[in-house]
Amino acid sequence: MTAVRIAVVWNPAKTTREELEQALQDASSTESAPEVLWFETSVDDPGYGAASRAVDAGAGLVIAAGGDGTVRLVAERLAESDDVDLAIAPLGTGNLLARNLKVPIDDLAGAMTRALTGTPRAIDLGWATAEIDGESQRHAFAVMAGFGIDAHMITETDDDLKDRAGWIAYVESLGRAVAASEVISLRLTEDGGEPVDDEAHTLIVGNCGTIQGGLTVLPDADPSDGELDLLLLDADGVSGWLDTMRNMLWDNGLRRLVAGGASSAQSSESAAHHRTTNVVIDLAEPRDFEVDGDVLGQVTRIEFEVQKAAVRIR
Repeated sequence: MTAVRIAVVWNPAKTTREELEQALQDASSTESAPEVLWFETSVDDPGYGAASRAVDAGAGLVIAAGGDGTVRLVAERLAESDDVDLAIAPLGTGNLLARNLKVPIDDLAGAMTRALTGTPRAIDLGWATAEIDGESQRHAFAVMAGFGIDAHMITETDDDLKDRAGWIAYVESLGRAVAASEVISLRLTEDGGEPVDDEAHTLIVGNCGTIQGGLTVLPDADPSDGELDLLLLDADGVSGWLDTMRNMLWDNGLRRLVAGGASSAQSSESAAHHRTTNVVIDLAEPRDFEVDGDVLGQVTRIEFEVQKAAVRIR
C-alpha cells in the first residue's frame, strides 16, 4: 500500500462517507482502512476548493469520489501540483474519464483498490478559454468539450429520469437535441495557421474518445499523446445523418477494429476529424458550451489548448 497521505474529495449528493469508508476498508490489504483526510464538495465549491484544501493539507494522493464534474475540478487543481496523484471513485451518470481509463464502474471497492495500488500514469488536460455569459473564463477538461448535440442532450435531459435510468436517460433527449442543433457558420484557426471558414451544428474537442454506451466518437484520442482531437458534424436531413452514423459505426468503428486500429480517423461528407494542440473557434451565433458534461453558458468564441502530462492518475 502506498505510504503517501491520502485525501478523498467527495460529492455528498452521490454517496455517503460511510459507504466510501467501507469501500476503502474493503480495498485495504490491512485489517483497517488507511487514515484518510475528508473534503466534502458543495454547490458553492463543487471540487476545486476542496482539492486545494487537500493539497494544502499535504495529500500525496487525492481520490475524486463523484461524477465527471467532480473529477474535472479536482484534476484542474492537481494540474497546478507536480507531486500529487489523482484517482477516481466513479459515482456519476457518465463517468467518462473512468470508463476511458478502465477504472472499475459500479464497484467502489475495485476503484479504491486501483486508487491505493495502481501505478500513476501522466495524462494530458484540455483547457478552454471563452467569454461565457459576459465573463472571461478558463476551464480544464479531462474528456471532452464543445457545443451542439452533446450540450443540447445535457440541457434537454430530465434530471429525475437521469437519476433513475443513468446514462440511458440521455438517449431519450436525443431527438430534441438533434432538433435544437442547427448548422451555423464558424471559423477555425488551428495551431496558429490561417483561419478556415466552415460550418457545423456540433463541435467536439476531446482528450478521450469514448462516450456513454461505449460509442467511440474520437477514435484517435489518447489522453497521453500531447494532442487534442476535434470532430465537426454538419449532418442535415436523413442522408446527412446516415452518412454520420456510417462514419462513426463503420469507417471509424467496425472497419477500423477489423484493421487493428492502424489507420487514422476517417472523415466523411458530414463528419470532419482533425488533430491539434491549439484551436480557436469563432461562431456566427451564440451556442451552449459544455465541458465534461457541465453546460457552462453560451459562447461565440472559444480557444482550446492542451496541457501535456498535466496530471498523474492511477
